[in-house]
Amino acid sequence: MSRWKNFSDNELKCRCGCGQTNPNPEFIELMNIVQFMRDFLKVPLPVSSAYRCENHPIERKKVKAGWHNKAAIDLKISREVAHKVLELAMKLGIKGIGVNQKGDHRFIHLDMRPDRMIWSY
Repeated sequence: MSRWKNFSDNELKCRCGCGQTNPNPEFIELMNIVQFMRDFLKVPLPVSSAYRCENHPIERKKVKAGWHNKAAIDLKISREVAHKVLELAMKLGIKGIGVNQKGDHRFIHLDMRPDRMIWSY
């Protein structure tokens, strides 16, 4: 059973086939914030990607492990919800925020990096 009522263990584990879950305390902190956001906004926050183990194809391409290997999540949200999620994430202290603005849905990356960084991808 998942620690977070609106996010299943299955959607948070690595999708490369290994089935590993994120062991990092920073990920638990991030997910507590994301669950609070879900409760506060009262809208679904579908997970596009969460944990990626060091053998995940995307992570293997990098020189060093990315934030998905530490404490990150990508959410697939509608245009209407995107601004609310971004505003709330900043108020709640999320410092790593990436936004994909293509199509009818937005993908928002949230991570627990120590310094503020906001980008579009």
